[in-house]
Amino acid sequence: MELVAGSYEQVLFGFTVHPEPQASGDQQHQWTPVADFTHHAHTASLSAVAVNSRFVVTGSKDETIHIYDMKKKIEHGALVHHNGTITCLKFYGSRHLISGAEDGLICVWDAKKWECLKSLKAHKGHVTFLSIHPSGKLALSVGTDKTLRTWNLVEGRSAFIKNIKQNAHIVEWSPRGEKYVVVILNKVDVYQLDTASVSGTITNEKRISSVTFLSDSVLAVAGDEEIVRFFDCDSLMCLCEFKAHENRVKDMFSFEIPEHHVLVTASSDGFIKMWKLKQDKKDPPSLLCEVNTNARLTCLGVWLDRGTDTKESLPQAAEPSVNTEQSKIGKKKSGDVVQQEDTLNPNSKKCGLNGDSKKPVKGNSLSARKRKMIEMPEKKKRKKKI
Repeated sequence: MELVAGSYEQVLFGFTVHPEPQASGDQQHQWTPVADFTHHAHTASLSAVAVNSRFVVTGSKDETIHIYDMKKKIEHGALVHHNGTITCLKFYGSRHLISGAEDGLICVWDAKKWECLKSLKAHKGHVTFLSIHPSGKLALSVGTDKTLRTWNLVEGRSAFIKNIKQNAHIVEWSPRGEKYVVVILNKVDVYQLDTASVSGTITNEKRISSVTFLSDSVLAVAGDEEIVRFFDCDSLMCLCEFKAHENRVKDMFSFEIPEHHVLVTASSDGFIKMWKLKQDKKDPPSLLCEVNTNARLTCLGVWLDRGTDTKESLPQAAEPSVNTEQSKIGKKKSGDVVQQEDTLNPNSKKCGLNGDSKKPVKGNSLSARKRKMIEMPEKKKRKKKI
């Protein structure tokens, strides 16, 4: 596996970690991260990172998205469609990448041809965060226009708009997609999908910087402090808390491999740490390993060399369309959900965004220089190492 972390200093760090077998009894085996690469590709601080089974992509304040092929360890090119800081990047399987930026756009990319399939005017202000439903048929986004928006990825259009009282900066689906959380400052509103209403609110000590679901009911919450807390989304109670870093925690990532459920944290103190989660989330996790990058970390991902994704792509579209589409937004009523189309059901049989278009959206999905790099013969590609 590879830990990848972006920094304020414009550098992407990569560290290879080889998991140790499960230790018997109370004996604890420590994992060892080994520096693999440092790459200075962006001209401004990194703001987002995403991974799938083959690629790592990074977004930056320099308005570009850079692509890295982790199998070949080469830089693969850059996407230059957005005008504004890239605020969020999410892969769905091996075929699709969705990006959001301060220009208010959400773009859907073919992650094999690296073409922009759909460009949606998502928010009147910045897109601050987005999350894709486990089915691949819905997405949620929040922005600086004080709205929470539901997107129908089946047809590539806006479905619902909910006005919220303040600007939210994080939205996240639960693993099964039965609930989602919306973060505003130091509060987490827990929504149920079937009612689209808040079932409860979790309050953290400081402003929240990152959340990640450890299970369908347990949420890890980190903020502008050294502490990470685990909350139960049903009882809204804090299950446990532990000091993870010496400075604020900027990002978290959780994953499961055989015999281990792991939480990774990155902090402004420069450290990336890996924690082994206990079966009972009331017990604080134990430290597996840590590495000091000596940089101010901003974003985090973990590339797992699993061959292929179980989720290959977003569902195939019933009526393919790859033209840039400005979503048609209905008039907003204060405090209400604006319904534009029929109620969305992620379990419906209709299927989603087309990934087979041969024509990129008019505009600029790849700069000429980077496009040439992608089309280079394999022998030349290998020369450009990261």
